[in-house]
Amino acid sequence: MPTFDITQIPFDDFETATRTVLKYLHKKYGFSLWMMTRTEGNDWIILQAEDHGYNVKEGTVFNWADSFCSKMVEGDGPRIAPCSNDIPIYATSAIGRQVEIKAYIGVPVVRKDGSLFGTLCAIDSKEQSHDLLKEQETIELLARLLETVLEFDFEKTEQKRLLEHAQQEALIDELTQIFNRRAWERSIELEESRSKRYGSPSIVFMIDLDGLKTINDTEGHTKGDNYIISAGNCLSQIVRKTDVVARIGGDEFAILAVETDLVGGKSLFNKIKEAFKTNDIKASIGMAIRNPELGLKSAIEEADNIMYKDKLLKKTQK
Repeated sequence: MPTFDITQIPFDDFETATRTVLKYLHKKYGFSLWMMTRTEGNDWIILQAEDHGYNVKEGTVFNWADSFCSKMVEGDGPRIAPCSNDIPIYATSAIGRQVEIKAYIGVPVVRKDGSLFGTLCAIDSKEQSHDLLKEQETIELLARLLETVLEFDFEKTEQKRLLEHAQQEALIDELTQIFNRRAWERSIELEESRSKRYGSPSIVFMIDLDGLKTINDTEGHTKGDNYIISAGNCLSQIVRKTDVVARIGGDEFAILAVETDLVGGKSLFNKIKEAFKTNDIKASIGMAIRNPELGLKSAIEEADNIMYKDKLLKKTQK
């Protein structure tokens, strides 16, 4: 059986590089569980795992504040703890009440803008030798390597999004010249795959124009079409090139804001409302963030329900 050699395996992308590094670290240092994680708000998402005893599933979400890694990133605990119970902040952490941890390794994984992406970390149910402390430089070097691959992957992904948008020009809504429902559904599938790979946050907006039937009935369908076109123009001018804006029904629009957290989502929500107000467009809007364990389709349903509640509330207030 051939020996495992990290230098002989090409790193095609971040996922491949991470899995290779996790296997290498397990082979070299043991530990029952090695992980690459993503932090997003209060969520601590397990992206990849080399598991030999903890039965931790990829895609599982824990509370970030409960983890050893959160304490390590804040500088309250060491990056390597061969006997983690000797470290008070680790011994009393909530995660220790969920799983048995006697030894810990953790290194931050940081984006080039200085923001925290997640952690490269490991735990074991048995105490380890203090000789492990000598290996911190090597483990940190591997984390830096993964950071480099990650940045290349993100840049490549952004270019792919732009190319996909160009290739979907045939899927343009004739009236508004933005994406149609078919393009929307295809984009959701592609982004869900990326979100699972990177743990990326995304925000979904479901938008339904108010009063279109009244405009059609009282001022004619040409006026109604212009109302729809104006709404499409507003939305397409607000979103980034890598986001997706689509007309998915007669008076229904949808937006997928990629790599966007809740703060960014609320900012975009306010921009939509302001643009609609400026252009005298009335609409009901629902917004939801992708839950890492439920996916984008669940976020679409949630945003849709919020939008309909908004519309219903307006009707009851008349």
